[in-house]
Formats: sequence, structure tokens, C-alpha cells
Amino acid sequence: PEAAPEAAPEIPAAARRRPWGSLLAYAGVGAAALTLEVGWTRLHGMLLLRTEYVLALILAVYLGGVGLGSVLARRLGPAWLAWLPSLAAAWVLLGLLALPLLGAWAESARFPSLPAALAGQSLALLLVTGPVTLALGAWFPLLARRLATAPGPRAPGHQVASGTSWGALLYGANALGGALGALLAGFLLVPLLGTPGTVAAAALLLAGCGLTWSRRPGAWAALAVLLLVAWPASRWPPVARLLPVSEAGSRDLMRYEDAVSITHVVERPDGERLLLSDLQRMDASTAPAAVEAQRDQGRLPLLLRPRPRRVLFLGLGTGITASALLPYPAARATAVELSAGAVRAAGRWFAPANGGVLARLRVVRDDARRFLARDPGRWDLVVGDLFHPDLVGRSELLTLQQFQRVRRHLAPGGVFVQWLALNQFDPEGLRVVLRTFRRAFPEGRLYVSGFRLALAGAAGPWPGPARLRAALEALPPAARRRATGGEGLATWLGRYFGSLAGSLDPGPGPVQDAWAPRIEFRLPRLRYRDRPALAAVLDWLLERRPRMEAAARELGLDPDTDEGHAFLRAYAATELALQGWLAELRGRPGEAQRLLRLAYQANPRDRWVGLWLADRMLASLEEAQALGLDREQALRRILRIRPDHPEALKALWRLARERGDAEAARRWRARLARIDPLDRELREAPGGGPWPPGEAGGGAGLGGEPPGTPKGPARPK
Repeated sequence: PEAAPEAAPEIPAAARRRPWGSLLAYAGVGAAALTLEVGWTRLHGMLLLRTEYVLALILAVYLGGVGLGSVLARRLGPAWLAWLPSLAAAWVLLGLLALPLLGAWAESARFPSLPAALAGQSLALLLVTGPVTLALGAWFPLLARRLATAPGPRAPGHQVASGTSWGALLYGANALGGALGALLAGFLLVPLLGTPGTVAAAALLLAGCGLTWSRRPGAWAALAVLLLVAWPASRWPPVARLLPVSEAGSRDLMRYEDAVSITHVVERPDGERLLLSDLQRMDASTAPAAVEAQRDQGRLPLLLRPRPRRVLFLGLGTGITASALLPYPAARATAVELSAGAVRAAGRWFAPANGGVLARLRVVRDDARRFLARDPGRWDLVVGDLFHPDLVGRSELLTLQQFQRVRRHLAPGGVFVQWLALNQFDPEGLRVVLRTFRRAFPEGRLYVSGFRLALAGAAGPWPGPARLRAALEALPPAARRRATGGEGLATWLGRYFGSLAGSLDPGPGPVQDAWAPRIEFRLPRLRYRDRPALAAVLDWLLERRPRMEAAARELGLDPDTDEGHAFLRAYAATELALQGWLAELRGRPGEAQRLLRLAYQANPRDRWVGLWLADRMLASLEEAQALGLDREQALRRILRIRPDHPEALKALWRLARERGDAEAARRWRARLARIDPLDRELREAPGGGPWPPGEAGGGAGLGGEPPGTPKGPARPK
């Protein structure tokens, strides 16, 4: 004989008499489910890197779990219906509490390829979200089965005679609730509660709606426990716990969430400040070398377009790039920034590094593409900031359509400069972008500073060196020095790498089109290569760089003049430096040191070359002392190479304090404060005090390469 069927849990009389109550509750389940999907996409995309692949993976795991749960529900007895809500909600909250574990795993995990990484991430997502999605999938068939067979009266005129009709009603209610949940999550709950709070609220809604179909006392007790757990689970973990390797010991200064991104400002133990957007950064640091690198991204464009009246920055970030316009009092500037968190951070936490430049800017919160599509203005200079082009949606700023928008908004003689991080590309990916840029700017030029590449295009003939020099000499001496970063015009012209119409012609091939994107699908693979692609990119650029005399003619310089000689030396120094860094990348430190010493001899004013040598001298300080040079003499020799070397200045300040030489300590401290005003040791020393005045307990926290390391933009995480 067949076994007797499992007894179904009793459906409360209210649910039997009022089927609309059941439909409303299941609509709440739909709202909770889509709220979870929104929250999980934000949280897990942030931790696992929000690429096209990861977002597709998150959705696939979610839908796959729901589908599998529906299949498995055929084997589940009706008693499961009473426990599914509490079990699913509990797993959601456990997943929130485990976010630091997921972040630590994501930061430290190493994979040989993108498919291997996606497989590992799939397993992690299945562990965190799989049980919940299985429960969501099983809920529908279990509930439809129970309601279709439940005894008791029906509401007058209500047709629910079969499981099919119940299924249709439940499906519709759940879908409508899901639509409402997605809207509420994105527009209300995330800004109000934060993403973890939104996910915790969805878990409680899930459990609460499930009580509609259960009279078990244990269900209410479970809800009480879930309420207690939801409070700690809804709190954001500090960045130091989400990124325990790179940000160990840091503390959060600011966190801002909106529908666009999750913005953090963190402070590292040494006082350095770091701006994180979805836990990613692009050298957005107050470390002295990073500050100069960011400011250089504004210096070069302002040098290439003499006397600009209207300047547009596509991206604000920390505001340090925009601070390059401070020596130009006549320039009126606008910065377009989509992230409200970045705007807040630049105005408060990064003001010491950006010189309070926001007082000089009109800041527009908007998408750069939409701003250009709607704004009727013409600009003398447009500067495109660095960003992660492999993250979802970011590569839209490198499309043909975007470059053409910028071209249409340039005034006659206007210049557009778009910065790229070379360590985020391989040669083919870079050629796609160069090909795209050439479509909009056929006479485009390239400059390389550190490991950053500037794509420069002009609406008309390029200004000659005489105009560039005259505009620079019209500035007061102090402003002139700030405008070039103390490196001089020749150093900047020496970073020229060629023309897209000449030696750097990328040849035929695909372009980055808004309707046929390429690089966001190609670039994520570079993170998992055995050997970084940067060396291949540098090789490709160096092989195609024009010879010195040809480059001088392309820029309109006479190699036989003093100005031409200065350019040739700077041009040679740039090439030697890049060859040296290439040798270092390939594990040939001796050759790297020889080439970079030659680069310094050719152009001592090149900051990145000088900092590299100064760093190496500091590293060999004990060796110098063993040869009879006392510590102070060795440190002063470093400052003869780079007078702004922060570690050498700090070491001399410490020596003066140890000797009790208050006057010398005061002088060294003043020099260091001009370079690194947010250094924690400096600020906490007697007489230090907070900077800016009135700011208590601030600090700094960005990072990447140690100050003085000319390694271009921070490497992608």
C-alpha cells in the first residue's frame, strides 16, 4: 500500500477567507526578492569587481537558483512552506555578516585565467546566495499547491478552483511586487538605509510575509531572532575588513551611497587619504607622488592649449587634477561629476591636497555623455580623467560617439586630452582606442607621463612652441613654476610620443562603438595573465616613437636652437626612463639603474626619473653610511636629486628632533608640510595641530605605490 501523504500545515482561516491577503503577501515576497537582487548586485559587484562578466554571473546564479528551486519543490513536502521564509531570511543575514570573509577571499584569491576566476566567483556566489534563491524558487509551486487544495470557503465570486488559476494569480502578484521592490530599492531604500540595510530589510520582509501561511509559534520566535540579527548585519563593515590586505589598519572617514556608486574615503595609518569608488581607485591619493601624478593630468592639457578661457573637466574625483588650473586666474572651469560622494570628498577630505580648487569650479552633477549632449557651450579645453575602462559602463567614455561629442563642443583651436592608464591595456586593446580616437581627431597626438598616456586632439592647427612658451612666460614666476610642476616646458614636450597620422597609426581594425563595445569584454582578461601586458604596451609604443629630429619637426621645433637642444635632451630622457622601467618590469635591475641614471643626466628636471633615483639612494642609505658618509650627509645628497623627496625630508626632521635642534627641526618640518600636509606623524608632533585649521582627527589614506615611485597610475585591483 502507498504511504499516506504528509500532512499539510494548516492554512490560517484568514488566509482561506481572504485570498487577496495571500496575493498581497506573495507580492511582498516578490518585492523582497527583487530588492535582494538589487542589493546583491551592488555588494557582490563591488567585492568581485563590477565587470560585464561578474554582473552576468550574479544574475545567472540568481535565476539558476530560482529555477532549480522550482524543480526541487516537486520533491518537498508541504511542511517546508512554514520554514522556507525564516530559513531564507536567516541565510540572507548570514551572508551580510560574511561580507568581510568574501571581501578577504576576493582580494587575495589568484586565478590563472578569466574562466577560472569566474568559476571561483560562481561557487562563492552559490554559497552566499544559492540557498536563498532555491527557497524563492520552491516557494511558488509549494504555495500554489497548498492554496489550490486548501479547504474552506472562498470569497464570493472569486474563482480559485484549480492550481492553474492560483498559479496565474500568484505569478502576477509576485511580478508586480518585484517591480515595486526594484524601484523602492534603487530610489529609496539604498539612499536611506545603505545597501546592507536594504538587504537586511528585504530579509525581514521575506520572513514577515511568510507568516501569512504559518500558525506555528516557532515562526514568530524565528522572526524575533531575525530582528535581533538584522541590526548588526545591516551595518557597513569598515573598508579595513573588506580589503584586509591593501587597507589593513585604515579607518573610514566618509561613506556615501547613492544609485550611482558607493564612495569611501579612508585614512591609512600614515595619514594618507584614499578615495574609493565601489572599492576601486585610480591613484586618488594624497601621497605626494600620487598628488603630483594627478595634477600632471591637468598640467599637460593646460600647457597644450595656451590661455584657455573655458575649461571642462570630465570627472572631478579628488579635485587634484583640476587644481592644476590654480596658476591660471583667467580660466573659468566646470567639472562634471556623476558621483555625489566624490564631490563631497573633494570639497572636504581632499581640500588640503587640491588647494581648495572647488571654490574656482562650477561643479555639475551629471553623466559626462548627457552633459555634452545637452550643453550648448563651446570649450577651449576639455580634460577626460582616468577611470577603470573594464568596469561596466565606463568604456562608454572611450567610444567614437563620445569623442565626436567632445569634438563638436570644442571652440576653434580647442584641445581635448583623454588620459589612459597604460597598465590597464594590452597592445590590441590600446589600438582599438587609438583607432577610435583617430576617427574623431585624425591629427591626434600622444604624450606619455609615467605609465599614463594622454590622447590629445585639436579642433584646428596645433599651436606652435612659440605660443606655448609665450603663454607660460606671461605668468608670474611662481605660477609659471606651478604650471609645469617645476619641470619646465621642454620636459613636457619631451614626453611627446608621436602622431596618430604618422608613426603611431594603429592601422585598420575595429573601433570602440557605443553599439558594438569591445574593450570592456577584452580588458578584464588582462587581470589574470601570467605576465602583465604593460611591457608589451611599452614595447609597442617605443618601437613606433618617431626619431628625435622628426619629433622636433612635428612639434615645430628647430633642433639647432637652444630650445631645440633642451627638447632633444628631454625627449631622450623620456625614452631612456621608459626603457629603464621596462627593464625593471622584466627583472633586469642593473640595466634599469644604468638607463635611469642616463635619463637623469639627460634631463635632471624630470620628476619621475629623479624620484626613482632618490628612492634607490634612500634604499641604499645603510650602504652609504658603511662607506663613511654620515646619515645627514647621505640624506642631503638625496635632496640634491629631488628637493621634494618626502622620506628624506622626514628623516632629516627626525634627526634634528633627536639632536634637540629646534630651529632645524622647524625648517625641515615646514618643508615637509608643504609637500605632505596630511602626514600623520607631522600633524601629531608637538605644535603640529590639524590641517586645515579646525579639522580634528583627520588623516589621509590613499595609496598605491610608495611616494616617489614613478609607476604611473595605480595598478587595477
